[in-house]
Amino acid sequence: MKYLFATSNASKFNEISEIFNDIGLELEHCEIEIEELQSDSFEEIALHSARKAYEQLGKPVFVEDAGISVDSLEGFPGPFTKYVFYTIGIAGLLKLLEGVSDRKAEYTSVLAYTDGNQEKVFKGSCRGSIAREYRGDGGWGWDPVFIPEGEDFTFGENYSSKKEHSHRSKSARALADWLKTNG
Repeated sequence: MKYLFATSNASKFNEISEIFNDIGLELEHCEIEIEELQSDSFEEIALHSARKAYEQLGKPVFVEDAGISVDSLEGFPGPFTKYVFYTIGIAGLLKLLEGVSDRKAEYTSVLAYTDGNQEKVFKGSCRGSIAREYRGDGGWGWDPVFIPEGEDFTFGENYSSKKEHSHRSKSARALADWLKTNG
């Protein structure tokens, strides 16, 4: 059985697909337009999007909402990460953090699944910090500036480590394990 992942982000699909493949599950990319709920809750956004995707597809589906939250910016950008990335980008975030010594941050991934009757939410997080400059050209999104806790590299410098450490790998493994038992 193939599981539907509704996302317009091919990089997200590739990351989660690789994790599913490792567990022996097939993933199908479903690119549909879903109006994103504006909220300060990753869970609320993901559940709303999963419901909307199910309405369009009429099949079991899951979606992801993810973002990076910087402690010294009181959790900003959080659920507004995509907007911030496409407006001020990494350079803008680094500018906001100029002169800031506390660069701790957390990547969060929330996967919401629905089959029309049952809804499940799977959350993964990865603590770390924001580098002072771009480091590495691997990965995508914030990877060149995110240093996982306990490491000295960014995901941009060591993209293969993302599969082990990342927020997305944790939420995807939890969903895949649940689907193997319940799907």
